[in-house]
Amino acid sequence: MIATFKKHILNFKRPSGTSRGVLNTKETYFLILKTEESFGVGECGLLRGLSIDDRPDYEEELEGVCENIAMGVNEEDLHEALTEFPSIQFGVETAFKSLHSENPFELFPSEFTRGEASIPINGLVWMGDKSFMKEQISEKLKQGFTCIKMKISAIDFKTEIELLKSIREEFSASEVELRVDANGAFSPKDALEKLKVLSDLKLHSIEQPIKQGQWQEMARLCEETPLPIALDEELIGVFSEEEKIELLDTIKPQFIILKPSLIGGFRGSDSWINLAEKHNAGWWITSALESNVGLSAISQYTFTKNSKLPQGLGTGSLYTNNIESPLEVLSGKLHYNPTVDWDFQI
Repeated sequence: MIATFKKHILNFKRPSGTSRGVLNTKETYFLILKTEESFGVGECGLLRGLSIDDRPDYEEELEGVCENIAMGVNEEDLHEALTEFPSIQFGVETAFKSLHSENPFELFPSEFTRGEASIPINGLVWMGDKSFMKEQISEKLKQGFTCIKMKISAIDFKTEIELLKSIREEFSASEVELRVDANGAFSPKDALEKLKVLSDLKLHSIEQPIKQGQWQEMARLCEETPLPIALDEELIGVFSEEEKIELLDTIKPQFIILKPSLIGGFRGSDSWINLAEKHNAGWWITSALESNVGLSAISQYTFTKNSKLPQGLGTGSLYTNNIESPLEVLSGKLHYNPTVDWDFQI
């Protein structure tokens, strides 16, 4: 078997703001497997500044993975050896699944990949000035989204509250579900007061109100909050089953959010889902700005988990140079159009 990897720089259609800065490009890596009979591809979706495996030796690790695959090391052993490189775990897992699939891009055949069912998703509103955020909100509502996720803490809190109020004045909580994502921007000191203000707007939840790693502060917030809290960045770098159990036992979150590229692929996601359900915590799955290769794999997997909540899988249209794929967003839902061919020419 021949194993190679190729770096691909994705260019945003317009700068996308988070509390960690503005994104103009996103680098990713495709792991490509070839035998005489078949081809497989997986995406190693590294997210600079957030992924635990954002390390100087990342490409060196990928070279080692390719050498090991060529020598016949199996996927399970590779997964075990790559614990500290969750995005490469995801790439390896999906590349092997792709290699052994009848169609290298259809990893989980289902009603979704046959075009018979769709996945409800949230419409994502990026940070920016008031007019830009208002423009995005209006666009998402026109596109038929009934769940909107707004990244907050880029502009002043009062202005963000006004934007959320403007949605609520037009749409009730039963008509449009609102989620917010603070990306850890609140301070532990004023977080609870801000959560109280936000809860008046009948929001569904808030993601990661304070920075990860403050387990006791987050536990206090989850206990006292009037608004359900979803852990996101908090899961990054928590590798062992014992650590995961300790985190959930300590913090007792209302929800957790799973990004397969950041938590060890589908195996890592399965582990978190099983533990969350034992701890009575809800969950949903979100992309980590992968190309359509990784996004499609995550979406196909997500459909098999039968979650009723809107998922965070609407990021495929962010780039000018994404891989052409059957993924389509229509009326706030993600569809897979089997009549559209993939155009993977990296």
